Amino acid sequence: MQTKPRIVIILGPTAVGKTDLSLDLAETFGGEIISADSMQVYRHLDIGTSKPSRQERERVPHHLIDVVNPDEEFSAARFNEMAGGIIRDLEGKKTVFVVGGTGLYLRTLTGGLIEGPDEGLRKRCREALERQDSESLHGRLRQVDPAAAGRIHPRDKVRIVRALETVELTGEPISEKQRRHGFRDARYTALKIGLYRDREELYRRIEGRAAQMVEEGLVGETENILRMGYDEKLKPLQTLGYRYIIRYLKGGMTLEEALRSMQRDTRHYARRQMTWFRREPAIEWFHPSGADAVKARIAEFLNFRQGSPRPGQTAPIP
Repeated sequence: MQTKPRIVIILGPTAVGKTDLSLDLAETFGGEIISADSMQVYRHLDIGTSKPSRQERERVPHHLIDVVNPDEEFSAARFNEMAGGIIRDLEGKKTVFVVGGTGLYLRTLTGGLIEGPDEGLRKRCREALERQDSESLHGRLRQVDPAAAGRIHPRDKVRIVRALETVELTGEPISEKQRRHGFRDARYTALKIGLYRDREELYRRIEGRAAQMVEEGLVGETENILRMGYDEKLKPLQTLGYRYIIRYLKGGMTLEEALRSMQRDTRHYARRQMTWFRREPAIEWFHPSGADAVKARIAEFLNFRQGSPRPGQTAPIP
């Protein structure tokens, strides 16, 4: 029987410490890193997406960073396809580490992708929906797919539009498609390592990192992106690292107010990430300070032999 490729997934909320630990792990196990971050795919957006630095990428090869321009589409389907090709190329040569906090990317990679409508139809429907504000769209979603609306944050316009376009183009709620699919189309044998910190500890790191972004030149980076001609309404420029800086540049708030708003929204985002990950099966949770324990678990996983499986721990996050 053909064995499935083995991959190690390092996941967790923003600012938990995935980058530092994954670099250490990749060096220890002769690995390369596939980024599972929906914003680090965009070129020119470096500081505001906390991309690994040039020096870090020289230490360990990284994939799926800087692959599209800010005005290009990038989806879970495209991530799934590109990551799958990289895994095939690295199989038997390198240990594959998939590192990131975009839950949908990780779910589709490990459990398969739900087939959707034709991309041309989707694009036309999406463009029509995106002209409306998030609050109106979420209200509409509550009417046609209350289960999906209950899981999607009212300001998460990307996922709201995806759910609405699915029901409008197929006549079936996306929640029902997800229930039936179950994300059980596993192509890989995956070890999922989840990183956690106590809430107050994580929030301090989030606030410190946002302040560091400003110190490192987030304002100048944002000005440069706008000077290149990219529309401020593009999806990546409406994300946490850029939305309020653009508002500051337009005179709508002070820099201090922009920073506080970034910190607040990033805390909320981290909480939503953890809510998502708590629903995912077979994640084994470690504090980032427990690098030795993580290395021992990965060594055990990579030395796996047929007939001696070790099930993933499904206990609650400590």
